[in-house]
Amino acid sequence: MQFGEMPTNPLLIVISGPSGIGKDAVVGLLRKTNSDTHFVVTMTSRLPRVDELEGRDYFFVSKEEFEQKIANDELIEYAMVYSDYKGIPKSQVREAFASGKDVIMRLDVQGAMTIRKLCPEAVLIFLTASSEGEWIHRLMERRSETPEELEVRLLIAAQEYEMIKNFDYLVVNSENHLDKTIADIQAVIRAEHLKTKPRKVDL
Repeated sequence: MQFGEMPTNPLLIVISGPSGIGKDAVVGLLRKTNSDTHFVVTMTSRLPRVDELEGRDYFFVSKEEFEQKIANDELIEYAMVYSDYKGIPKSQVREAFASGKDVIMRLDVQGAMTIRKLCPEAVLIFLTASSEGEWIHRLMERRSETPEELEVRLLIAAQEYEMIKNFDYLVVNSENHLDKTIADIQAVIRAEHLKTKPRKVDL
């Protein structure tokens, strides 16, 4: 090793947190500022929302197609979330690592825990709001859940917050302060690449 050189390996970074915490907005802005990073597109069996695009937000497939991919062992992880499947195709991550790129995944907490078991060296970041009231306000503003569905999400979120101890970093995603959230995540990535004992992810 030459002076000033550091060993480096591609990182597998998971952005997670409860529903409505702003994962999509965070990953969307990271995508604009980290051009040398691969952003995994999750596959799901649910129907797209009005503002979602195929291949940008998710890959949308039928439940039958998703179950065929499970049978063919084509997914790193998958889960049933609110009666629909979500999962990560293996090919995306392996191709990115082969080119030396960091990989960022946007996952619900259940998916993040699956990645933790499969890839102990992954970097797990838990997003939270500045307060419970702010988070509930975001969910209500989204208007994509019925009152009954909202109650279910609140119950699930309480369980998800108990999982924080399994994450490496906790980042507050305050409303109207997205730039600070991005700066905190980029600082985490930079610090991970400066470690004298870098992480090495095997898939």
